[in-house]
Amino acid sequence: MSSTAGTVRIGIDIGGTFTDIVVMSTDGHFNTKKISSSVDNYARAIAEGLQEALVEHAIPASAITELRHGTTVGSNAILEQKGARIGLIGTQGFRDILQIRNLRLPRLYDLAWDKPPPLVERYLRRTVNERIDTHGRIVRPLDVEQVGREVDVLLADGVEAIAVCLLNAFANPAHERAIRDLVTARAPGLPCCLSSDVLPEIGEYERTSTTVVNTYVLPVVARYLATLQADLAAAGIAAPLRLMQSNGGLTTADDAARLPMNIVESGPAAGVVGARAVAVRLGLPDIISFDMGGTTAKASLIEGGNFSRSPEYQVGGGVIMGSRLLTGAGYLLKVPAIDLAEVGAGGGSIVWIDAGGSLQIGPHSAASNPGPICYDIGGDRPTVTDAVVTLGYINPDYLVNGRLRLNAAKARAAFEEKIAGPLGLSLERAAHGAFEIAVARMMRAIKAVSTERGRDPRRFGLFAFGGNGPVFGAAMASALGVRRVVIPPSPGLFSAFGLLYADVEHHRSRSFRHPLQETGGVLDGAWDGIAAEAAAMLAADGFPPERRQTERWAALRYQGQAFELTIPVPAGPLDAAAIAALGEEFGAEHERTYGHRAGPGEPIEIITLRVIARGVGEASSVPERITVADPDSVERPAPREAYFGARYGWHTTPVIHRPDLRVVRPGPCIVEEYGSTCVVPPGFTASLDDFGNIILKQD
Repeated sequence: MSSTAGTVRIGIDIGGTFTDIVVMSTDGHFNTKKISSSVDNYARAIAEGLQEALVEHAIPASAITELRHGTTVGSNAILEQKGARIGLIGTQGFRDILQIRNLRLPRLYDLAWDKPPPLVERYLRRTVNERIDTHGRIVRPLDVEQVGREVDVLLADGVEAIAVCLLNAFANPAHERAIRDLVTARAPGLPCCLSSDVLPEIGEYERTSTTVVNTYVLPVVARYLATLQADLAAAGIAAPLRLMQSNGGLTTADDAARLPMNIVESGPAAGVVGARAVAVRLGLPDIISFDMGGTTAKASLIEGGNFSRSPEYQVGGGVIMGSRLLTGAGYLLKVPAIDLAEVGAGGGSIVWIDAGGSLQIGPHSAASNPGPICYDIGGDRPTVTDAVVTLGYINPDYLVNGRLRLNAAKARAAFEEKIAGPLGLSLERAAHGAFEIAVARMMRAIKAVSTERGRDPRRFGLFAFGGNGPVFGAAMASALGVRRVVIPPSPGLFSAFGLLYADVEHHRSRSFRHPLQETGGVLDGAWDGIAAEAAAMLAADGFPPERRQTERWAALRYQGQAFELTIPVPAGPLDAAAIAALGEEFGAEHERTYGHRAGPGEPIEIITLRVIARGVGEASSVPERITVADPDSVERPAPREAYFGARYGWHTTPVIHRPDLRVVRPGPCIVEEYGSTCVVPPGFTASLDDFGNIILKQD
């Protein structure tokens, strides 16, 4: 029976294997839906899944007040090199900045490594005669006639959009705006992105790359959103559509279509937002979120109740499994994003033997089609899911409440033939070896956001979700020395839950290179200007002044350094005492991150000013407790044999449901529920807290 009386809000998250839909009613009741993603057209799976969810739970389309969506369309366009055909107009002498890039390399000693191909071919990169200095003064006026000729060349070559990035345009956008006006006059309706609008910050390569990526995915994202909105309208759904941004805030569909660079990593961000909200309610301000799905595993650090944001990230260069200090493999986006580390180790990751006879996991994935061998839909290469099924952790008759039945015998036979036999191992030892290697690979992601940031993971809790996160959560905690693991309700769909915890946010920034101690009164004025821009955007979204919150941040560095650290700036006037405190906070953060700080007399520079403007809902967006409807009533499963490594061997393991953990249960046991399975190995206990979360603790 549905309990969706009144209005409902819906979160929709697309993954590489499944599309998850969460419906939340005004009384705090949740209904969920998990369907296979339609990789050829993600909008189709959303429309079909949403229609099924509405019918199953007797929800009229008119009851939907808001749709929140995390999408992979932007990142997929880059990964698959299927973005728009675009042109780039730059300053004369800077034609090859996209190819030269910077000196960051992902593999320091690999002489055969090649940079990824530029998103704009060289003949579509045109330059114009103009020059503006770093203070915004026009040194050489723009040659308008030449601009016209170059634009005509690009139009004749059939570009679908044009990016404009001129030298020092962050200090004076006049020449870029003149080029845009000329493009608009010659080709009305053709998208034209200016670097002074996209990223008005110092750094020619960073600004050019970000503008090009935004332009490259803009037509693709705009078409996707238009198609999705049309499908929703055809279904009678008139609710506003908001998109999750990479920074953890929400934006409107119109803003996402104009600045799609902000939603390239929107899907992974939603889970971290939800993890923070739940952890804060549990009184756990320091946690590591661990999201393991079918294709990848992602980790992020939440410290002091706040998630960490990176000022830039890269996409499209493949998964980097080593140190995050070695970057440069992909296309750089200098936009704020939740600081995530990702490795190619998910349920669909392929298990294989390399030329040296060693067992390897990923990064290639079987995804949802053809999928793992146990899916029995064409997959012929063993995966992590096949290993887990072989170990007895997953019930082959129960996945997604029995709607997805697995062929366990076929998985065991293939694992025996292709992995265990060639390695000379028993089937269970080979499968558990694959399990342990997957754990080791995923630990790299956690260390990238903890130890490589100067944080000890042992003082954090682990918040595990995703379809496979609860399967591996206890093993990850044991390997890291973490004492507590939190498994939220409906963990397999938790990223979709996370969408419902987010607020609307606008992030604005400006370059402001100035010695910290010599800023005087100009700093307050500069911040006020940025804050006014962000407030105007919130006003356009319908948020009155009493429902707006503003945060100030600054990127600082010691004079002579090449990279900055971003720290929060308290509200209020920045007098001498406040500036001194800002310098002290920067020094403390430098020591936390790098293990040292300079002396008190070392000059500090402000490089960038940032403002986060947040639109706050009229009431709490989610209830104190998540109450999830069980889609189907199922009989209590029978115990089954599960293998827990050479130390513990095979165990006849009780299989229970989440409500059975109202009393503390020792491991081993397995908790089955819709969308996920939680493995409690020997040496751990499991119980439910007051909010319905499973708490795993090491003995």
